[in-house]
Amino acid sequence: MSPISRRELIRRFRRLGFEGPIYGGRHAFMKREALKVGIPNPHRQDISVSLQREILRQAGIKQSDWETA
Repeated sequence: MSPISRRELIRRFRRLGFEGPIYGGRHAFMKREALKVGIPNPHRQDISVSLQREILRQAGIKQSDWETA
């Protein structure tokens, strides 16, 4: 796992069946059925590995599934 851009994060979520990003409130989120997972706002830096792991934990996505998405 390595840092990735927000665009790549969204691309992988879509490959895993999520819709979005959906904007509402302070952060955008990705949605699959009743599950909503917040994603970081656009910034200049890539999304760190630790933040990716936290997002995947909240989404219930295995790291092996993430890497192949």
